[in-house]
Amino acid sequence: MRALLSPRPIVAAACACLWLVALGAADRSPAAMADAATSFLDSLSDEQRAQATFGFDADERLRWHFIPTERFARNGLTIGAMSASQQMAAHALLQAGLSQRGYLTATTIMDLESVLRELEQNGRFNRDPQRYFFSVFGRPAAKGAWAWRVEGHHLSVHIAVVNGSMVASSPMFFGSNPAEVREGPRQGLRVLGAQEDAARALLMALDDGQRARAIISATAPDDIVTMNAAEVSPLESSGIAASYLSHSQRDLLMTLIDSYSSAAASDIAADRMARLKASGTDDIVFAWAGEPERGKRHYYRVQGPTFLIEYDNTQNDGNHVHSVWRDFDGDFGRDLLREHLAAAH
Repeated sequence: MRALLSPRPIVAAACACLWLVALGAADRSPAAMADAATSFLDSLSDEQRAQATFGFDADERLRWHFIPTERFARNGLTIGAMSASQQMAAHALLQAGLSQRGYLTATTIMDLESVLRELEQNGRFNRDPQRYFFSVFGRPAAKGAWAWRVEGHHLSVHIAVVNGSMVASSPMFFGSNPAEVREGPRQGLRVLGAQEDAARALLMALDDGQRARAIISATAPDDIVTMNAAEVSPLESSGIAASYLSHSQRDLLMTLIDSYSSAAASDIAADRMARLKASGTDDIVFAWAGEPERGKRHYYRVQGPTFLIEYDNTQNDGNHVHSVWRDFDGDFGRDLLREHLAAAH
């Protein structure tokens, strides 16, 4: 096998605009996203803009997946169809909705397509780090509702903005194949290592009785349970609730939740956590399935009254991760739209 490739131009383009990461929390506001989306759309030709834009109420906004594009056709404008300056504008939009950590996670997931291309050697999928689709729904503005999405293999980021102040940021899906790069110049890279390590740290901190409650099955499911459903409901509540945890164990649970919530821009993440805490933390449930050892097939979920985190690492002999944050009422901004419509009437 040839040596695995070093980072591709997609990461170079991403790093070229990392100066935007220095923006403060206030600049990661809905206004900043509206400005970034407008600049992105203004940079496009008429033909490109027709590919990249949809009505806010279009069915396309609720249509999403995380599998290769050959198995689920995407719509939008790909990075590969953009000029260098348009790519910069597209990345500025992605950065406006994500934290530095979240942005680097997203762009590294894109670049893993280069690693997969080398590992698979003429496989059945077109592994292309520039085959990620940018879409804008509605008109970016301080009033009304609009949204944007970045999606492709193992990445699906959805942001909805209502009245220039309310923001919804789910579904937010991150995947990684391989979960750990085991050879080549990127050996040791674990894009979602923090999410795995935080969950295992919590599991190992439980006493025998707590662990028996937390482990719901000796066998992990083949994938996340909710898959790409347009709307989700709470899953079975088996597992261990936060009310049964010690203070230090609760801290580990919150660290695990933070590894997901902190992918969003700081003000969006703060709003996520405020909603989570307002609904009560005692009823947040942690559940594990599969083997506890690193490198073995495993699954876990964290479920609260308003949200669900799922993580599955079973494919490719436990070296292929799917993870997602879902909001039961808030996916695609549904709850914000209800509030907006109620206030308007």
